[in-house]
Amino acid sequence: MIQERLQKVLKLMKEEKLPQMIISDPSSIFYLTGKWILPGERMLALYISLKGDNKLFVNELFPVSEDDIGVEIIWYNDIHQPVDILARYVEKDRILGIDKNWPSHFLLELMKLKGESTFVNASGIIDRVRMCKDEREKELMRNASRLNDLAMGKMIKLIPQKYPEKKMGKILSDIWEELGAEGHSFDPIVGYGANAADPHHVMDGSAVKEGDCIVIDMGCRKDSYCSDMTRTVFYKYAPEHSREVYNIVLEANKRGIDKVRAGVRFCDIDAAARNYITEKGYGKYFTHRLGHSIGIDVHDFGDVSSVNEDIVQPGQVFSIEPGIYIPGEVGVRIEDLVIVREDGCEILNNYSKDLMILD
Repeated sequence: MIQERLQKVLKLMKEEKLPQMIISDPSSIFYLTGKWILPGERMLALYISLKGDNKLFVNELFPVSEDDIGVEIIWYNDIHQPVDILARYVEKDRILGIDKNWPSHFLLELMKLKGESTFVNASGIIDRVRMCKDEREKELMRNASRLNDLAMGKMIKLIPQKYPEKKMGKILSDIWEELGAEGHSFDPIVGYGANAADPHHVMDGSAVKEGDCIVIDMGCRKDSYCSDMTRTVFYKYAPEHSREVYNIVLEANKRGIDKVRAGVRFCDIDAAARNYITEKGYGKYFTHRLGHSIGIDVHDFGDVSSVNEDIVQPGQVFSIEPGIYIPGEVGVRIEDLVIVREDGCEILNNYSKDLMILD
């Protein structure tokens, strides 16, 4: 499986006439080697080339063996200059692809050492390969979303106990541990009432009040793959205007999902949801893109937005999360993850989206 992924990257490198590439993003290195290495400030670099001269440059602090990853390891320690070592192996007279996430001080040093050769941002190659999930990845993402469904049910049942937002966040950490997840895939959001109208609300000491909408946006990491889901519910009752907003967002969510299939453009999926919200008079309150790609990272490369004209492909996984946010009044977001199929999509989230009022 790992070799198949590497061959896909090499195939795209050949098509783009890129003879060599440095990958530094730990998530991409995990994708290609099956090994997590989190280097902090130290240099981590996977060098791959069309000649097959592949090497991993890593500090001796990090336990990894060639038997684990199938790539020759070039070690260095804290008294070495790692970029000097890397520079001995790259082909100085040929184009070199660089990962967009490589710290600039490493890149600048390599540019100085490597002379007149051309450097290009080659991240798009591995980003595109990672977007289309293989069968093993799909199953891992199904499992992470299954845990998310279970956790969402537990969180929503806690709302009548009127815990402050921050307390709800702490409880969610315990829920992930109980369910066997590796923790949050991102900082969760619990927003009561007017706080729900802030799409990226930072949880505070607010307590729920009667008539409040409650946005819960959460996800876990399980076996190195991420989940993400948002549900909006109401406490005690839902004001008439809030019901209207909720039903519009729900329909937009469904229309976006219904548009998903291989061969359509991402911008057309965005439009399916956004145009409906606009037709209902709330377009200015839908302030973000419709969705984002997800996998090893909660925000993988690629998005579902009005400016992304790329064609959707089978195996891609992304969110459909329309929202309406009216400052000081109400915020509603409903988010599901989907896996693209030739003739539609598989929805990974099964927790109910029916309007829910908690007593």
